Amino acid sequence: MSALPAATSGPLHVPARGLIAVIGADGSDPAGWAARHFAPEEVLDLGTFRAWVGGDAAGGLDALLHVAGARLSRGLLTVIAGPLVRPVDRAPLVALARAHDLPASVVVLDPPRAALPRTDAVQAQVTELHRTLGGLEKEGFRRVWVRRGPGLEASGVRRVPLAPDRADLRGPFDFIGDVHGCLPELRDLLGALGYAVGEDLSVTPPPGRTAVFVGDLVDRGPDSAGVLHLVMGLVRSGAGLCLLGNHDEKLARALEGRSVKPVHGLDVTLAQVHARGEAFAGQVRAFLGSLPTHLVLDGGRVVVAHAGLPERYHGRVGGRVRTFALYGDVNGQKDEYGLPVRGDWAAGYRGGALVVYGHTPHLDVRALNGTVNLDTGCAFGGKLSALRYPEGQVVQVPARAAYWVPAKPMPAVPEEARFVGEG
Repeated sequence: MSALPAATSGPLHVPARGLIAVIGADGSDPAGWAARHFAPEEVLDLGTFRAWVGGDAAGGLDALLHVAGARLSRGLLTVIAGPLVRPVDRAPLVALARAHDLPASVVVLDPPRAALPRTDAVQAQVTELHRTLGGLEKEGFRRVWVRRGPGLEASGVRRVPLAPDRADLRGPFDFIGDVHGCLPELRDLLGALGYAVGEDLSVTPPPGRTAVFVGDLVDRGPDSAGVLHLVMGLVRSGAGLCLLGNHDEKLARALEGRSVKPVHGLDVTLAQVHARGEAFAGQVRAFLGSLPTHLVLDGGRVVVAHAGLPERYHGRVGGRVRTFALYGDVNGQKDEYGLPVRGDWAAGYRGGALVVYGHTPHLDVRALNGTVNLDTGCAFGGKLSALRYPEGQVVQVPARAAYWVPAKPMPAVPEEARFVGEG
């Protein structure tokens, strides 16, 4: 048998939202451990649910999963405790968390065998747990903690917000639409917003304000490397935030050495980045790899994502959330121009948060049902647009040139959905 994973010590930093499984052989008392570290309403004990349905193991698990699903649908931390020593026992937990776009984590209680009942059944549970312990991450658990030895207690459980949750940031914000390599226009727009941009592309913001880029920093425009340089510095200074766009994500994959078609201006972007040296390319790769796909800001009052985001995904994580945030409401179909068909998710949006996004260029800023699309096609000769929040003011600058020919005409915005700018 291969060596067991090392035990974890110190406090556990657990996701503030999601599913946490506390597992161990009979006698390790997962339910008791969970009760000592989490609130009573957060803990679902598999043994209790089995007792409620007359000792039926399958029925007890079904009942537990029903209650757990109700909690996860509301984004509540849910702790499931039991002797879930086999992968087949744990699979429904991972599937349930994934169905609600929340992470699944696991705490493994592994006391010495001598401290457990010496029955054949319990010892078989320990053997099975040890056999499968190294594969918990492959099963889908994002975090694994192993408590081993006579002292299984954690020295504290600290709750960490999920990556999109920056509700603590209150603004004021300046949301900036798809830049697409248009450095001259970005400098113009920042100046119109009151930011001072130096010759070295350093940026001094107006007091208290934070610039938030909705993604797609690169491709099509004249200086994607310069845009990256400016935005990376602004984010590094603490005066800027940035979301990952689909063009940025493709650049990141190319810089990682993965197979990517260098189309839609990516070939020029790569040449510009590498022309600045491999150190710069490494900085860009690390920067893009650190970017979130959406953020929840100002106490949940505003959500920003590159391609927008329906309310059911706000503050959640996972493949479906990431795909929607990067590419929008797509189903794999192409239109007559060979471009992905994008559903108009904003037309049906009725959420409580303002959603700020880009991705789909229009001739004007589009404001609809509590959503604002800031992509006004700067690289196509349109405008570069920003939204001041909470003021609700749009600021725009015209493109200095048409740097790229769009594959299809940019749609107009109906009068009732137009958001008239200041600039």
